[in-house]
Amino acid sequence: MRLVELIEKTVVGMGYELVDFEQAARGLVRVYIDFAAHEADERGSITVEDCEKVTHQLLHVLTVENAVYERLEVSSPGLDRPLKKAADYARFAGQEAVVKLRMPMPGTPNRKSFQGVLHAPEGEQLKLEFEGNEGPAMLEFTLADVDKARLVPKVDFRSRKA
Repeated sequence: MRLVELIEKTVVGMGYELVDFEQAARGLVRVYIDFAAHEADERGSITVEDCEKVTHQLLHVLTVENAVYERLEVSSPGLDRPLKKAADYARFAGQEAVVKLRMPMPGTPNRKSFQGVLHAPEGEQLKLEFEGNEGPAMLEFTLADVDKARLVPKVDFRSRKA
């Protein structure tokens, strides 16, 4: 079994979602976890305790499976969460994102980067409403067209006091 499949099976079995996985230099394995979409509202954000629990389980599984790695890092995907799967685009419809395409799309010559609001996907078609040269425009693309996509972080630094 490949390392990513082993990690995903373990993470999903613990009730989390594998958001992303990286194998970096010198044997570093990075794992980004989140709650499954149907649990995210009630459980909130990933905590240090969640990362610790997944780390302990993965260390055990990777040892048993004789996986080759030097260090393991487990963390939340962060405020600028990457969008990797079609389900991510459905889950975060209505939120702002930055989408970088592999190639410019017809009607947007020489432009590969877009920032706008995600719309619910229709089948394979993903949609992003952005501000074009002549006002609001809709970018329609597929997952295969995407080089990178991330949510735009929403941070409110105002005091919570009334």
